[in-house]
Amino acid sequence: MLPNEWQKKLVDMNTTTLTEENIKWADYVFISAMVVQKESVKEVIARCKKFNTRVVAGGPLFTTAYKQFALYEQVDLSDVDHFVLGEAEATLPLFLEDLQKGRAQHIYTSNEHPDITKTPIPLWELIDMKKYASMNVQYSRGCPFNCEFCDIIILDGHRPRTKDKHQLVAEFEALYRHGWRDGVFIVDDNFIGNKRKLKAETLPALIRWSQGRKYL
Repeated sequence: MLPNEWQKKLVDMNTTTLTEENIKWADYVFISAMVVQKESVKEVIARCKKFNTRVVAGGPLFTTAYKQFALYEQVDLSDVDHFVLGEAEATLPLFLEDLQKGRAQHIYTSNEHPDITKTPIPLWELIDMKKYASMNVQYSRGCPFNCEFCDIIILDGHRPRTKDKHQLVAEFEALYRHGWRDGVFIVDDNFIGNKRKLKAETLPALIRWSQGRKYL
């Protein structure tokens, strides 16, 4: 969803070390994290500040609790140049438009749960697939339930929103074209949130694709 003309590097700190060279190379470091990664986030922000590299923060940790993170981890909110909160399809275009016009704001947020049938295929070429046991694909967002331990309904809403079958197959095909031949993990909030569509459209399309690739 970032401009095509931008040069991009993806550093997954679960598998790769973030180097000083990475930080110095970047005009902006976009950081996303979950609460379990808050200590790492604090360190990355401090390292970026040291090299005067601007930070754009989003994802579950910041969307649900960026003020609490700053308070309890003793991080100055101004150390993060821009917060792009909520679902990126809703807030990232606004940030990019303002950035291009030289008037980017500190915080972008939205309660909108956008149509994910327009979400582009991930840039799989940015990762080193040899470092992974499985690849992640998202088919839907949102969950109709109210589990007290889960913040998904805050992040993604109650109503399950799905990609269409052609879009999902295209994501599997993109993985295949980039050489992936191992497992794929569907990372949905609730994969069966729309059982009717899943059984009538999505699973048959995946079965046909799998048969065409000799997986079934």
